[in-house]
Amino acid sequence: MKYITTALILLANLSIFAQSITQKELKEHVTYLASDELKGRKPGTEGDKLSAEYIRNEFKKSDLILQGDDGFQYFDIVTGIKHKSNNHLYINKFSCKALEDNIPFPFSGNGTVSAKAVFVGYGFDINTDKIEWNDYKNIDVKGKWVLILRGDPEMKNRNSDYIPYSSDRSKVMTAIKKGAAGVLMVSGETFDRDDKLVELKYGRGNAQVEIPVLHVSRQVADRVLNNDKSITDYEIQLIQEKKTKSFVTNSVIKAIVNIEYVKTQTQNVVAILTGSNKSLSQEFIVIGAHYDHLGFGGKNSGSRMPDTIAVHNGADDNASGIASILEIAERFKDEKIRPGRSILFIPFGAEETGLLGSSYFVNNPLIDLNNIYAMFNLDMVGRLNEEKIVTISGTGTAKEFNSFLDTYKDKTNIGFAYSPGGYGASDHSSFYLKDIPVLFFNTGAHQDYHTPFDDVETLNFPGQVNVTNIIFDILTDLAERKINLTFQTTGNPKSSRSHSRGFKVTLGIMPGFGDNSNKGLRVDGTRKDGPAETGGIKRGDVITAVNGEKISNIYDYMEILGKLENGQRIMVDIMREGKKVVLAIQL
Repeated sequence: MKYITTALILLANLSIFAQSITQKELKEHVTYLASDELKGRKPGTEGDKLSAEYIRNEFKKSDLILQGDDGFQYFDIVTGIKHKSNNHLYINKFSCKALEDNIPFPFSGNGTVSAKAVFVGYGFDINTDKIEWNDYKNIDVKGKWVLILRGDPEMKNRNSDYIPYSSDRSKVMTAIKKGAAGVLMVSGETFDRDDKLVELKYGRGNAQVEIPVLHVSRQVADRVLNNDKSITDYEIQLIQEKKTKSFVTNSVIKAIVNIEYVKTQTQNVVAILTGSNKSLSQEFIVIGAHYDHLGFGGKNSGSRMPDTIAVHNGADDNASGIASILEIAERFKDEKIRPGRSILFIPFGAEETGLLGSSYFVNNPLIDLNNIYAMFNLDMVGRLNEEKIVTISGTGTAKEFNSFLDTYKDKTNIGFAYSPGGYGASDHSSFYLKDIPVLFFNTGAHQDYHTPFDDVETLNFPGQVNVTNIIFDILTDLAERKINLTFQTTGNPKSSRSHSRGFKVTLGIMPGFGDNSNKGLRVDGTRKDGPAETGGIKRGDVITAVNGEKISNIYDYMEILGKLENGQRIMVDIMREGKKVVLAIQL
Protein backbone atom coordinates (compact mmCIF):
# COMPACT_ATOMS: atom_id res chain seq x y z
CA MET A 1 0.00 0.00 0.00
CA LYS A 2 1.29 3.44 -0.89
CA TYR A 3 0.71 6.70 0.93
CA ILE A 4 0.62 10.28 -0.29
CA THR A 5 3.42 12.04 1.57
CA THR A 6 1.51 15.21 2.39
CA ALA A 7 -1.12 13.32 4.36
CA LEU A 8 1.52 11.23 6.13
CA ILE A 9 3.42 14.31 7.32
CA LEU A 10 0.21 15.71 8.76
CA LEU A 11 -0.74 12.42 10.35
CA ALA A 12 2.69 12.08 11.93
CA ASN A 13 2.23 15.36 13.76
CA LEU A 14 -1.21 14.84 15.27
CA SER A 15 -0.31 16.60 18.51
CA ILE A 16 0.29 19.86 16.64
CA PHE A 17 -3.31 19.94 15.48
CA ALA A 18 -5.12 18.39 18.44
CA GLN A 19 -6.61 21.76 19.31
CA SER A 20 -8.63 21.80 16.05
CA ILE A 21 -11.15 19.40 17.57
CA THR A 22 -11.96 20.57 21.08
CA GLN A 23 -14.14 19.53 23.99
CA LYS A 24 -15.56 23.03 24.09
CA GLU A 25 -16.82 23.01 20.50
CA LEU A 26 -18.08 19.42 20.61
CA LYS A 27 -20.06 20.30 23.72
CA GLU A 28 -21.43 23.49 22.12
CA HIS A 29 -22.75 21.52 19.16
CA VAL A 30 -24.29 18.78 21.31
CA THR A 31 -25.73 21.28 23.79
CA TYR A 32 -27.70 23.00 21.03
CA LEU A 33 -28.79 19.90 19.13
CA ALA A 34 -29.81 18.09 22.34
CA SER A 35 -31.54 21.11 23.88
CA ASP A 36 -35.16 21.15 24.99
CA GLU A 37 -35.64 23.96 22.48
CA LEU A 38 -35.43 21.44 19.61
CA LYS A 39 -37.92 19.10 21.34
CA GLY A 40 -36.22 15.86 20.42
CA ARG A 41 -35.60 16.63 16.72
CA LYS A 42 -38.49 14.49 15.50
CA PRO A 43 -38.55 14.37 11.68
CA GLY A 44 -40.80 16.97 10.11
CA THR A 45 -41.02 19.19 13.20
CA GLU A 46 -39.70 22.69 13.77
CA GLY A 47 -36.90 21.24 15.89
CA ASP A 48 -35.93 18.99 13.00
CA LYS A 49 -35.78 21.97 10.65
CA LEU A 50 -33.77 24.08 13.08
CA SER A 51 -31.28 21.24 13.49
CA ALA A 52 -30.78 21.01 9.73
CA GLU A 53 -30.33 24.77 9.44
CA TYR A 54 -27.76 24.76 12.25
CA ILE A 55 -25.78 22.01 10.53
CA ARG A 56 -25.94 23.79 7.17
CA ASN A 57 -24.67 27.02 8.71
CA GLU A 58 -21.74 25.20 10.31
CA PHE A 59 -20.88 23.65 6.94
CA LYS A 60 -20.85 27.14 5.42
CA LYS A 61 -18.38 28.28 8.09
CA SER A 62 -16.13 25.39 7.09
CA ASP A 63 -16.26 26.47 3.41
CA LEU A 64 -17.92 23.28 2.22
CA ILE A 65 -19.78 23.41 -1.10
CA LEU A 66 -23.51 22.97 -0.43
CA GLN A 67 -25.37 20.51 -2.64
CA GLY A 68 -29.02 20.00 -3.55
CA ASP A 69 -31.33 22.90 -2.70
CA ASP A 70 -28.87 25.20 -0.86
CA GLY A 71 -27.55 22.24 1.09
CA PHE A 72 -30.84 20.40 1.59
CA GLN A 73 -32.15 17.27 -0.12
CA TYR A 74 -35.86 17.27 0.66
CA PHE A 75 -38.09 14.20 0.92
CA ASP A 76 -41.53 13.42 2.32
CA ILE A 77 -42.36 11.13 5.24
CA VAL A 78 -45.62 9.99 6.81
CA THR A 79 -46.03 11.45 10.28
CA GLY A 80 -49.61 10.73 11.23
CA ILE A 81 -53.17 9.77 10.35
CA LYS A 82 -56.26 11.98 10.31
CA HIS A 83 -59.75 10.72 11.06
CA LYS A 84 -61.84 12.78 8.68
CA SER A 85 -65.32 14.00 9.56
CA ASN A 86 -67.29 11.71 7.25
CA ASN A 87 -66.51 8.42 9.00
CA HIS A 88 -69.72 6.57 9.92
CA LEU A 89 -70.83 3.11 11.10
CA TYR A 90 -74.46 1.95 10.96
CA ILE A 91 -75.78 -1.40 12.21
CA ASN A 92 -79.30 -2.09 10.96
CA LYS A 93 -79.61 1.69 10.56
CA PHE A 94 -78.47 2.30 14.16
CA SER A 95 -75.83 5.01 14.13
CA CYS A 96 -72.72 4.22 16.16
CA LYS A 97 -70.48 6.86 17.73
CA ALA A 98 -67.24 7.33 15.84
CA LEU A 99 -64.11 7.33 18.03
CA GLU A 100 -66.20 6.22 21.04
CA ASP A 101 -67.47 2.76 20.17
CA ASN A 102 -65.66 2.26 16.87
CA ILE A 103 -62.49 3.47 15.17
CA PRO A 104 -60.63 2.53 12.00
CA PHE A 105 -57.43 0.56 12.40
CA PRO A 106 -54.39 2.59 11.32
CA PHE A 107 -53.90 0.16 8.42
CA SER A 108 -57.54 0.29 7.30
CA GLY A 109 -58.40 0.94 3.70
CA ASN A 110 -60.84 3.69 2.76
CA GLY A 111 -64.25 3.22 1.20
CA THR A 112 -67.97 2.65 1.71
CA VAL A 113 -69.31 -0.87 2.25
CA SER A 114 -72.92 -1.89 2.88
CA ALA A 115 -73.43 -5.64 3.34
CA LYS A 116 -74.53 -8.45 5.63
CA ALA A 117 -72.32 -9.44 8.56
CA VAL A 118 -70.83 -12.86 9.30
CA PHE A 119 -69.30 -13.89 12.62
CA VAL A 120 -66.14 -15.97 12.02
CA GLY A 121 -64.83 -16.53 15.55
CA TYR A 122 -61.07 -15.93 15.68
CA GLY A 123 -60.88 -15.63 11.89
CA PHE A 124 -58.44 -18.54 11.55
CA ASP A 125 -57.60 -20.63 8.53
CA ILE A 126 -54.94 -22.97 9.90
CA ASN A 127 -53.96 -26.39 8.61
CA THR A 128 -50.72 -27.65 10.18
CA ASP A 129 -49.53 -30.81 11.87
CA LYS A 130 -50.48 -29.28 15.23
CA ILE A 131 -53.58 -27.19 14.43
CA GLU A 132 -56.52 -27.62 12.09
CA TRP A 133 -58.95 -24.74 12.49
CA ASN A 134 -60.85 -23.06 9.64
CA ASP A 135 -63.41 -20.48 10.68
CA TYR A 136 -64.32 -19.99 7.00
CA LYS A 137 -65.22 -23.61 6.32
CA ASN A 138 -68.70 -24.03 4.83
CA ILE A 139 -69.50 -20.33 5.05
CA ASP A 140 -69.40 -17.73 2.29
CA VAL A 141 -68.02 -14.33 3.26
CA LYS A 142 -67.53 -12.92 -0.23
CA GLY A 143 -68.76 -9.35 -0.37
CA LYS A 144 -69.72 -9.41 3.33
CA TRP A 145 -68.52 -7.91 6.57
CA VAL A 146 -66.78 -10.32 8.92
CA LEU A 147 -66.77 -9.91 12.71
CA ILE A 148 -63.59 -11.34 14.26
CA LEU A 149 -62.38 -11.81 17.84
CA ARG A 150 -58.87 -10.49 18.48
CA GLY A 151 -56.12 -12.72 19.83
CA ASP A 152 -56.30 -16.51 20.17
CA PRO A 153 -57.61 -19.15 22.61
CA GLU A 154 -54.22 -19.46 24.35
CA MET A 155 -53.38 -15.85 25.18
CA LYS A 156 -51.52 -16.79 28.37
CA ASN A 157 -49.28 -19.29 26.56
CA ARG A 158 -46.19 -17.40 25.31
CA ASN A 159 -45.20 -20.38 23.15
CA SER A 160 -48.61 -21.09 21.67
CA ASP A 161 -48.77 -22.55 18.17
CA TYR A 162 -51.56 -20.05 17.43
CA ILE A 163 -49.18 -17.09 17.69
CA PRO A 164 -48.23 -16.78 13.98
CA TYR A 165 -51.95 -16.51 13.11
CA SER A 166 -53.22 -14.28 15.92
CA SER A 167 -52.19 -10.75 14.95
CA ASP A 168 -54.85 -8.30 13.79
CA ARG A 169 -53.20 -7.83 10.42
CA SER A 170 -52.79 -11.56 9.82
CA LYS A 171 -56.50 -12.09 10.38
CA VAL A 172 -57.39 -9.20 8.09
CA MET A 173 -55.18 -10.62 5.33
CA THR A 174 -56.95 -13.99 5.71
CA ALA A 175 -60.34 -12.27 5.48
CA ILE A 176 -59.26 -10.43 2.33
CA LYS A 177 -58.12 -13.73 0.82
CA LYS A 178 -61.57 -15.17 1.53
CA GLY A 179 -63.25 -12.26 -0.26
CA ALA A 180 -64.55 -10.21 2.69
CA ALA A 181 -65.61 -6.66 1.86
CA GLY A 182 -64.85 -5.29 5.33
CA VAL A 183 -63.67 -6.40 8.78
CA LEU A 184 -64.93 -5.60 12.28
CA MET A 185 -62.56 -6.65 15.05
CA VAL A 186 -63.53 -6.87 18.71
CA SER A 187 -61.55 -7.48 21.91
CA GLY A 188 -63.02 -10.20 24.10
CA GLU A 189 -62.71 -9.90 27.87
CA THR A 190 -59.82 -12.35 27.91
CA PHE A 191 -57.93 -10.23 25.38
CA ASP A 192 -58.71 -6.85 26.98
CA ARG A 193 -60.93 -6.55 30.04
CA ASP A 194 -61.12 -2.75 29.59
CA ASP A 195 -62.33 -2.99 25.97
CA LYS A 196 -60.12 -0.08 24.94
CA LEU A 197 -60.14 0.88 21.28
CA VAL A 198 -56.88 0.99 19.32
CA GLU A 199 -55.26 4.35 18.69
CA LEU A 200 -55.48 5.83 15.22
CA LYS A 201 -51.77 6.51 15.24
CA TYR A 202 -49.22 6.05 12.52
CA GLY A 203 -46.49 3.47 13.07
CA ARG A 204 -44.09 1.42 11.01
CA GLY A 205 -46.59 -1.40 10.46
CA ASN A 206 -49.45 0.66 9.11
CA ALA A 207 -49.34 0.19 5.33
CA GLN A 208 -52.97 0.33 4.22
CA VAL A 209 -54.91 -2.76 3.14
CA GLU A 210 -57.57 -2.85 0.45
CA ILE A 211 -60.74 -2.92 2.58
CA PRO A 212 -62.20 -1.02 5.57
CA VAL A 213 -61.13 -2.44 8.95
CA LEU A 214 -62.79 -1.15 12.14
CA HIS A 215 -62.20 -1.88 15.80
CA VAL A 216 -65.57 -1.98 17.57
CA SER A 217 -66.52 -2.19 21.24
CA ARG A 218 -68.10 -5.31 22.71
CA GLN A 219 -71.39 -3.44 22.93
CA VAL A 220 -71.31 -2.81 19.17
CA ALA A 221 -70.31 -6.44 18.52
CA ASP A 222 -73.30 -7.64 20.58
CA ARG A 223 -75.55 -5.45 18.45
CA VAL A 224 -74.11 -7.08 15.32
CA LEU A 225 -74.69 -10.59 16.73
CA ASN A 226 -78.25 -9.61 17.66
CA ASN A 227 -79.12 -12.86 19.47
CA ASP A 228 -79.30 -14.20 23.01
CA LYS A 229 -75.51 -14.69 23.34
CA SER A 230 -72.90 -11.98 23.76
CA ILE A 231 -69.44 -11.75 22.19
CA THR A 232 -68.04 -12.66 25.62
CA ASP A 233 -70.12 -15.86 25.61
CA TYR A 234 -68.70 -16.83 22.23
CA GLU A 235 -65.13 -16.05 23.33
CA ILE A 236 -65.52 -18.33 26.39
CA GLN A 237 -66.98 -21.09 24.21
CA LEU A 238 -64.15 -20.87 21.66
CA ILE A 239 -61.48 -20.96 24.40
CA GLN A 240 -63.04 -23.96 26.08
CA GLU A 241 -63.97 -26.02 23.01
CA LYS A 242 -61.38 -24.81 20.46
CA LYS A 243 -63.87 -25.47 17.70
CA THR A 244 -65.14 -23.31 14.87
CA LYS A 245 -68.26 -21.29 15.58
CA SER A 246 -69.17 -19.24 12.50
CA PHE A 247 -72.56 -18.09 11.28
CA VAL A 248 -74.34 -15.44 9.23
CA THR A 249 -75.98 -12.79 11.41
CA ASN A 250 -79.19 -10.99 10.58
CA SER A 251 -77.43 -7.64 10.69
CA VAL A 252 -76.69 -5.32 7.79
CA ILE A 253 -73.72 -3.02 8.28
CA LYS A 254 -72.92 0.15 6.43
CA ALA A 255 -69.64 1.87 7.06
CA ILE A 256 -67.83 4.81 5.55
CA VAL A 257 -64.12 4.87 6.35
CA ASN A 258 -62.09 7.90 5.37
CA ILE A 259 -58.68 8.29 6.95
CA GLU A 260 -55.86 10.41 5.59
CA TYR A 261 -52.15 9.74 5.90
CA VAL A 262 -50.47 13.00 6.84
CA LYS A 263 -47.16 13.67 5.12
CA THR A 264 -44.54 16.22 5.96
CA GLN A 265 -41.22 17.27 4.57
CA THR A 266 -37.82 16.67 6.07
CA GLN A 267 -34.35 16.74 4.60
CA ASN A 268 -30.82 15.44 4.38
CA VAL A 269 -28.04 18.03 4.60
CA VAL A 270 -25.43 17.55 1.87
CA ALA A 271 -22.10 19.31 1.30
CA ILE A 272 -18.78 18.55 -0.40
CA LEU A 273 -15.12 19.16 0.31
CA THR A 274 -13.57 18.87 -3.17
CA GLY A 275 -10.46 16.70 -3.34
CA SER A 276 -7.05 18.05 -4.37
CA ASN A 277 -5.97 15.25 -6.71
CA LYS A 278 -7.24 15.72 -10.27
CA SER A 279 -7.92 12.02 -10.70
CA LEU A 280 -8.85 10.94 -7.17
CA SER A 281 -11.15 13.93 -6.62
CA GLN A 282 -13.71 12.29 -8.91
CA GLU A 283 -14.19 9.70 -6.18
CA PHE A 284 -15.94 10.36 -2.87
CA ILE A 285 -15.77 9.15 0.67
CA VAL A 286 -19.14 9.75 2.33
CA ILE A 287 -19.12 10.62 6.02
CA GLY A 288 -22.61 10.54 7.48
CA ALA A 289 -24.54 10.67 10.74
CA HIS A 290 -28.24 11.04 11.44
CA TYR A 291 -29.43 14.16 13.23
CA ASP A 292 -33.06 13.22 13.98
CA HIS A 293 -34.35 11.64 17.19
CA LEU A 294 -37.60 10.59 18.91
CA GLY A 295 -39.30 13.86 19.80
CA PHE A 296 -41.34 13.42 22.98
CA GLY A 297 -41.29 9.62 22.75
CA GLY A 298 -44.52 7.73 23.39
CA LYS A 299 -45.95 4.59 21.84
CA ASN A 300 -44.63 3.53 18.43
CA SER A 301 -41.84 6.11 18.69
CA GLY A 302 -39.00 3.70 19.38
CA SER A 303 -38.63 4.95 22.96
CA ARG A 304 -37.60 2.36 25.53
CA MET A 305 -39.94 4.18 27.93
CA PRO A 306 -43.05 4.40 25.71
CA ASP A 307 -45.36 5.30 28.59
CA THR A 308 -43.28 8.39 29.44
CA ILE A 309 -44.00 11.54 27.44
CA ALA A 310 -40.90 13.72 27.75
CA VAL A 311 -38.33 15.30 25.48
CA HIS A 312 -35.91 12.66 24.23
CA ASN A 313 -32.90 14.91 23.64
CA GLY A 314 -30.68 12.27 22.05
CA ALA A 315 -27.33 13.73 23.09
CA ASP A 316 -25.39 10.57 22.25
CA ASP A 317 -27.97 9.39 19.72
CA ASN A 318 -27.01 11.14 17.63
CA ALA A 319 -26.08 14.73 18.41
CA SER A 320 -22.66 13.28 19.20
CA GLY A 321 -22.16 11.94 15.68
CA ILE A 322 -23.22 15.25 14.14
CA ALA A 323 -20.90 17.20 16.46
CA SER A 324 -17.98 15.02 15.41
CA ILE A 325 -18.76 15.53 11.72
CA LEU A 326 -18.94 19.30 12.17
CA GLU A 327 -15.59 19.30 13.95
CA ILE A 328 -14.05 17.13 11.23
CA ALA A 329 -15.24 19.60 8.58
CA GLU A 330 -13.81 22.49 10.60
CA ARG A 331 -10.47 20.73 11.03
CA PHE A 332 -10.14 20.32 7.26
CA LYS A 333 -10.58 24.10 6.94
CA ASP A 334 -8.41 25.18 9.89
CA GLU A 335 -5.47 23.01 8.91
CA LYS A 336 -5.89 23.67 5.19
CA ILE A 337 -6.04 19.95 4.48
CA ARG A 338 -7.56 18.99 1.17
CA PRO A 339 -7.18 15.24 0.67
CA GLY A 340 -6.95 13.62 -2.75
CA ARG A 341 -10.47 12.24 -2.83
CA SER A 342 -13.50 14.42 -2.31
CA ILE A 343 -15.38 14.12 1.00
CA LEU A 344 -19.18 14.12 0.87
CA PHE A 345 -20.74 15.14 4.20
CA ILE A 346 -24.33 13.90 4.71
CA PRO A 347 -26.20 14.41 7.98
CA PHE A 348 -29.27 12.21 7.40
CA GLY A 349 -32.85 12.90 8.35
CA ALA A 350 -35.47 10.35 9.50
CA GLU A 351 -33.06 7.58 10.49
CA GLU A 352 -35.11 6.69 13.55
CA THR A 353 -38.21 6.05 11.41
CA GLY A 354 -36.52 3.44 9.23
CA LEU A 355 -33.28 4.79 7.71
CA LEU A 356 -35.45 6.91 5.42
CA GLY A 357 -32.95 9.70 4.76
CA SER A 358 -30.05 7.47 3.75
CA SER A 359 -32.37 5.22 1.75
CA TYR A 360 -33.72 8.27 -0.07
CA PHE A 361 -30.22 9.46 -0.87
CA VAL A 362 -28.95 6.19 -2.33
CA ASN A 363 -32.10 5.88 -4.43
CA ASN A 364 -32.02 9.55 -5.45
CA PRO A 365 -28.28 10.27 -5.35
CA LEU A 366 -26.86 13.74 -5.92
CA ILE A 367 -23.68 12.12 -7.25
CA ASP A 368 -23.01 8.90 -9.17
CA LEU A 369 -23.04 6.07 -6.60
CA ASN A 370 -20.37 4.32 -8.67
CA ASN A 371 -17.99 7.11 -7.66
CA ILE A 372 -18.39 6.49 -3.92
CA TYR A 373 -15.18 4.87 -2.68
CA ALA A 374 -16.37 4.18 0.86
CA MET A 375 -18.91 5.35 3.44
CA PHE A 376 -18.20 6.26 7.10
CA ASN A 377 -21.14 6.31 9.52
CA LEU A 378 -20.96 7.91 12.97
CA ASP A 379 -23.83 6.95 15.29
CA MET A 380 -23.44 7.32 19.07
CA VAL A 381 -19.75 8.22 19.46
CA GLY A 382 -20.01 10.32 22.62
CA ARG A 383 -19.75 7.85 25.48
CA LEU A 384 -16.34 6.24 25.31
CA ASN A 385 -16.18 4.04 28.41
CA GLU A 386 -13.32 3.21 30.75
CA GLU A 387 -12.17 0.38 28.51
CA LYS A 388 -11.70 2.95 25.70
CA ILE A 389 -13.07 0.66 22.98
CA VAL A 390 -14.60 1.89 19.73
CA THR A 391 -16.61 -0.65 17.77
CA ILE A 392 -16.00 -0.46 14.02
CA SER A 393 -18.57 -2.41 12.04
CA GLY A 394 -18.38 -3.15 8.33
CA THR A 395 -14.74 -4.22 8.43
CA GLY A 396 -15.62 -7.20 6.26
CA THR A 397 -17.22 -5.08 3.51
CA ALA A 398 -13.82 -4.42 1.87
CA LYS A 399 -11.03 -6.96 1.64
CA GLU A 400 -8.47 -4.31 2.59
CA PHE A 401 -10.17 -2.80 5.67
CA ASN A 402 -8.75 -5.00 8.45
CA SER A 403 -5.10 -4.60 7.50
CA PHE A 404 -5.62 -0.88 6.88
CA LEU A 405 -7.22 -0.31 10.28
CA ASP A 406 -4.59 -2.42 12.03
CA THR A 407 -2.01 0.25 11.18
CA TYR A 408 -3.78 2.63 13.60
CA LYS A 409 -3.67 0.41 16.68
CA ASP A 410 -0.29 1.81 17.75
CA LYS A 411 -1.18 5.43 16.96
CA THR A 412 -3.87 5.86 19.59
CA ASN A 413 -4.75 4.82 23.11
CA ILE A 414 -8.20 3.82 21.87
CA GLY A 415 -8.88 0.13 21.22
CA PHE A 416 -10.79 -1.15 18.19
CA ALA A 417 -13.37 -3.94 18.24
CA TYR A 418 -14.00 -5.11 14.69
CA SER A 419 -17.34 -6.37 13.45
CA PRO A 420 -17.40 -7.52 9.80
CA GLY A 421 -21.09 -7.10 9.02
CA GLY A 422 -22.22 -4.27 6.77
CA TYR A 423 -25.89 -4.65 7.56
CA GLY A 424 -27.36 -3.07 10.71
CA ALA A 425 -29.83 -0.62 12.20
CA SER A 426 -28.11 2.57 11.06
CA ASP A 427 -27.53 4.53 7.87
CA HIS A 428 -24.47 2.65 6.62
CA SER A 429 -26.83 -0.23 5.72
CA SER A 430 -28.36 1.78 2.89
CA PHE A 431 -24.92 2.17 1.29
CA TYR A 432 -23.83 -1.40 1.95
CA LEU A 433 -26.92 -2.58 0.07
CA LYS A 434 -25.61 -0.66 -2.94
CA ASP A 435 -22.28 -2.58 -2.84
CA ILE A 436 -20.38 0.28 -1.21
CA PRO A 437 -17.76 -0.55 1.48
CA VAL A 438 -18.81 0.89 4.85
CA LEU A 439 -17.29 1.58 8.26
CA PHE A 440 -19.63 2.25 11.18
CA PHE A 441 -18.10 3.89 14.30
CA ASN A 442 -19.84 3.52 17.66
CA THR A 443 -18.78 3.81 21.32
CA GLY A 444 -21.43 1.38 22.56
CA ALA A 445 -24.96 1.10 23.87
CA HIS A 446 -25.98 2.26 27.34
CA GLN A 447 -28.99 2.33 29.64
CA ASP A 448 -29.99 5.85 28.53
CA TYR A 449 -30.37 4.79 24.89
CA HIS A 450 -33.79 5.87 23.53
CA THR A 451 -34.90 7.30 26.86
CA PRO A 452 -35.38 10.90 28.10
CA PHE A 453 -32.08 10.56 30.01
CA ASP A 454 -29.73 10.69 27.01
CA ASP A 455 -28.58 14.21 27.90
CA VAL A 456 -25.46 16.34 27.42
CA GLU A 457 -24.23 15.73 30.97
CA THR A 458 -23.82 12.00 30.29
CA LEU A 459 -21.30 12.40 27.46
CA ASN A 460 -17.55 11.88 27.74
CA PHE A 461 -16.25 14.84 25.74
CA PRO A 462 -12.53 14.18 26.34
CA GLY A 463 -13.13 10.69 24.99
CA GLN A 464 -15.09 12.05 22.05
CA VAL A 465 -12.19 14.34 21.13
CA ASN A 466 -9.96 11.29 20.85
CA VAL A 467 -12.54 9.31 18.89
CA THR A 468 -13.18 12.19 16.48
CA ASN A 469 -9.47 12.74 15.88
CA ILE A 470 -8.84 9.09 15.06
CA ILE A 471 -11.82 9.03 12.68
CA PHE A 472 -10.42 12.15 11.02
CA ASP A 473 -7.03 10.47 10.62
CA ILE A 474 -8.52 7.28 9.19
CA LEU A 475 -10.72 9.27 6.82
CA THR A 476 -7.85 11.47 5.61
CA ASP A 477 -5.52 8.52 5.13
CA LEU A 478 -8.08 6.52 3.18
CA ALA A 479 -8.86 9.56 1.03
CA GLU A 480 -5.21 9.62 -0.10
CA ARG A 481 -4.55 5.95 -0.80
CA LYS A 482 -4.06 5.01 -4.44
CA ILE A 483 -5.61 1.57 -4.06
CA ASN A 484 -8.99 0.16 -4.98
CA LEU A 485 -11.20 -1.24 -2.28
CA THR A 486 -12.54 -4.72 -3.01
CA PHE A 487 -16.19 -4.81 -1.91
CA GLN A 488 -17.34 -7.97 -0.13
CA THR A 489 -20.77 -9.08 1.00
CA THR A 490 -20.92 -10.11 4.63
CA GLY A 491 -24.29 -11.78 4.65
CA ASN A 492 -27.51 -10.99 6.43
CA PRO A 493 -27.45 -11.71 10.16
CA LYS A 494 -29.54 -14.74 11.01
CA SER A 495 -32.60 -14.17 13.08
CA SER A 496 -32.19 -14.92 16.77
CA ARG A 497 -35.90 -14.73 17.42
CA SER A 498 -37.54 -17.78 18.91
CA HIS A 499 -40.99 -19.14 18.19
CA SER A 500 -42.33 -17.16 21.16
CA ARG A 501 -44.47 -14.50 19.47
CA GLY A 502 -41.96 -14.40 16.56
CA PHE A 503 -40.71 -16.16 13.40
CA LYS A 504 -39.67 -19.81 13.11
CA VAL A 505 -37.98 -19.43 9.72
CA THR A 506 -36.18 -16.84 7.64
CA LEU A 507 -36.05 -16.55 3.87
CA GLY A 508 -32.66 -14.86 4.08
CA ILE A 509 -33.35 -11.60 2.27
CA MET A 510 -32.48 -7.99 2.97
CA PRO A 511 -35.76 -6.11 2.43
CA GLY A 512 -35.64 -2.78 0.64
CA PHE A 513 -35.68 0.18 3.05
CA GLY A 514 -38.10 3.02 2.39
CA ASP A 515 -39.98 1.25 -0.42
CA ASN A 516 -43.54 2.55 -0.01
CA SER A 517 -44.80 1.62 -3.48
CA ASN A 518 -47.18 -1.08 -2.12
CA LYS A 519 -46.44 -3.10 -5.27
CA GLY A 520 -44.44 -5.82 -3.56
CA LEU A 521 -41.34 -6.25 -1.43
CA ARG A 522 -38.08 -5.20 -3.07
CA VAL A 523 -35.09 -7.45 -2.35
CA ASP A 524 -31.93 -5.43 -1.70
CA GLY A 525 -29.77 -8.47 -0.99
CA THR A 526 -29.73 -12.12 -0.02
CA ARG A 527 -27.84 -14.00 2.67
CA LYS A 528 -25.10 -16.21 1.30
CA ASP A 529 -26.36 -19.80 0.98
CA GLY A 530 -29.71 -18.82 2.49
CA PRO A 531 -33.01 -20.19 1.15
CA ALA A 532 -33.60 -17.14 -1.07
CA GLU A 533 -30.18 -17.22 -2.74
CA THR A 534 -30.25 -21.01 -3.13
CA GLY A 535 -33.71 -20.82 -4.65
CA GLY A 536 -32.72 -18.21 -7.23
CA ILE A 537 -33.93 -14.91 -5.74
CA LYS A 538 -31.64 -12.04 -6.72
CA ARG A 539 -31.07 -8.49 -5.59
CA GLY A 540 -33.52 -6.18 -7.34
CA ASP A 541 -36.29 -8.79 -7.50
CA VAL A 542 -39.70 -7.73 -6.18
CA ILE A 543 -41.60 -10.42 -4.25
CA THR A 544 -45.32 -10.17 -5.05
CA ALA A 545 -46.70 -13.41 -3.54
CA VAL A 546 -45.79 -16.41 -1.40
CA ASN A 547 -47.82 -19.59 -1.86
CA GLY A 548 -50.41 -17.54 -3.72
CA GLU A 549 -50.83 -15.00 -0.90
CA LYS A 550 -50.37 -11.48 -2.21
CA ILE A 551 -47.51 -9.38 -0.84
CA SER A 552 -47.80 -5.63 -1.25
CA ASN A 553 -45.19 -4.55 1.30
CA ILE A 554 -42.91 -5.74 4.09
CA TYR A 555 -45.80 -6.05 6.55
CA ASP A 556 -47.65 -8.56 4.36
CA TYR A 557 -44.37 -10.45 4.01
CA MET A 558 -43.85 -10.58 7.79
CA GLU A 559 -47.36 -11.89 8.36
CA ILE A 560 -46.90 -14.71 5.84
CA LEU A 561 -43.38 -15.47 7.09
CA GLY A 562 -44.75 -16.09 10.57
CA LYS A 563 -46.90 -18.94 9.21
CA LEU A 564 -44.10 -20.84 7.45
CA GLU A 565 -42.32 -23.89 8.82
CA ASN A 566 -38.75 -25.17 8.65
CA GLY A 567 -38.37 -27.67 5.80
CA GLN A 568 -41.42 -26.34 3.97
CA ARG A 569 -41.31 -25.87 0.17
CA ILE A 570 -42.88 -22.60 -0.90
CA MET A 571 -43.68 -20.97 -4.23
CA VAL A 572 -42.53 -17.36 -4.52
CA ASP A 573 -43.81 -15.01 -7.24
CA ILE A 574 -41.37 -12.26 -8.19
CA MET A 575 -41.13 -9.49 -10.74
CA ARG A 576 -37.71 -9.33 -12.41
CA GLU A 577 -37.00 -6.68 -15.03
CA GLY A 578 -40.70 -6.34 -15.77
CA LYS A 579 -41.36 -10.07 -16.09
CA LYS A 580 -43.09 -12.45 -13.68
CA VAL A 581 -40.99 -15.36 -12.42
CA VAL A 582 -42.15 -18.15 -10.09
CA LEU A 583 -39.52 -19.86 -7.95
CA ALA A 584 -39.70 -22.91 -5.69
CA ILE A 585 -37.86 -22.20 -2.41
CA GLN A 586 -36.92 -24.83 0.17
CA LEU A 587 -36.88 -23.42 3.71
